Amino acid sequence: MSKPLNPAPAEVTVRWLNPVGFDAYDAPIAELLARIKQAGTRVEMVSFDMPATPTHLEYRSYEALMTQRIVECARDSGQTGVDAMVIGCFYDPALEEARELSGATIITAPCIASLSVATQLANRFSIIVGRHKWIEQMSGRVQRYGLQDRLASFRSLEMGVDDFQREHKKTRARIIEEAKRAVEQDKAEAIVLGCTIEFGFFAEVQAEVGVPVIDAVVASFKQAEHLAQMKKQFDWRPSRVWSCEPPPEEEMQRFGVYQSPPALRKLSC
Repeated sequence: MSKPLNPAPAEVTVRWLNPVGFDAYDAPIAELLARIKQAGTRVEMVSFDMPATPTHLEYRSYEALMTQRIVECARDSGQTGVDAMVIGCFYDPALEEARELSGATIITAPCIASLSVATQLANRFSIIVGRHKWIEQMSGRVQRYGLQDRLASFRSLEMGVDDFQREHKKTRARIIEEAKRAVEQDKAEAIVLGCTIEFGFFAEVQAEVGVPVIDAVVASFKQAEHLAQMKKQFDWRPSRVWSCEPPPEEEMQRFGVYQSPPALRKLSC
């Protein structure tokens, strides 16, 4: 006789990591997640508490500053009972590295989650990026996820991360302009907003362009929440064999690495 399935979990914990030491977006993203989460989901919004930090990860050299902290945060998530964690940058920085040390915590990120949603709704998608600079690195992610043949185009707003939330009217207009070009000229059937700080615009853009428009914050958070629920209900947790094998605890202790979590600023909702 087969073992009965567990009931749906009453509660899960999802940690959203803003992977810089700049916390200006923590509260507005936390407010968004509080509106869209299920009743039994506890949300932790965290960013790094550090004296010197970039406000964005537009450059690989900035991303390199954060890689160790992201991995430490993933390890801390596993040690403190967090069910799922989102690395809140569309580059999906240190995703594979963080997964290696996350224990039972499921790690996801905006690009992989958003493309997963887009490919369930359409055959071809376009990604709206801030600057042309980003395209080469994001192209690598699309290829890594095996979706290059489904990419209709990248479209650039020529705006930096720090520009998106300054003048909402301007940002909205530019996204609509490039999204329409992606649909009409590149034959995109869905649009992915290729930066987490493009949050808050998708509904109006979607109404204007007439195709699904995927908000990277919403998509990655809801995927993390869903995966956390399935982990609790079906015991579907990260694999730890072959390429998913983590370093031995004894070895990390001997080397003196990954023994402490990063200093974090936290909001709960």
